[in-house]
Amino acid sequence: MLENWVVMPTCLPLVRRRCHTCASERFLADGKFRVNAHHKLIDAWLLVLCASCGETAKLTVLERVNVRSVRPELLERMHGNDPALAAELLQDPVLRRRNRVALDWDGAWRLDTGGTDHLDHEVIDVSVRFAARIPVRPVRLIAEGCGLSRAEVERLITDGKLISAVRLGGKLSGDFAFLLKR
Repeated sequence: MLENWVVMPTCLPLVRRRCHTCASERFLADGKFRVNAHHKLIDAWLLVLCASCGETAKLTVLERVNVRSVRPELLERMHGNDPALAAELLQDPVLRRRNRVALDWDGAWRLDTGGTDHLDHEVIDVSVRFAARIPVRPVRLIAEGCGLSRAEVERLITDGKLISAVRLGGKLSGDFAFLLKR
């Protein structure tokens, strides 16, 4: 029987960037935007607050872009401080690279297994889907979803009782599947 698990975000991740005021490296994104127009050109930033001192930093979303080239619904979402848009933009690798930031997902996601009725089966076939690109170790997901320790999961991989088409070492942020034989 195929089980479907979902890794879903519970809140916006922390933004890792150095604060110029207090040298902290954690910023909170709350979905606030600043939009500034210069005649026919527009700039837009996602505002983030330092987790230590509260200093505001700006992540560039649009820079000197012609107003006519920006979709009206995007502009409306920025003016409305849409947190879903902030989440989408934080997932964008181009925006993260341009602003030289990384994301810290610790405590900002959860695993939805759909219940614990699968724990007593002899063989478990699981498909894991990511609702957002959250880098997580598959060993951690399997341990949490099956009620095992990480060491037990590592032993199952070594013994060949935990099989997957993807490498289970390291971190993944894309969908994968595994088969667990007890």
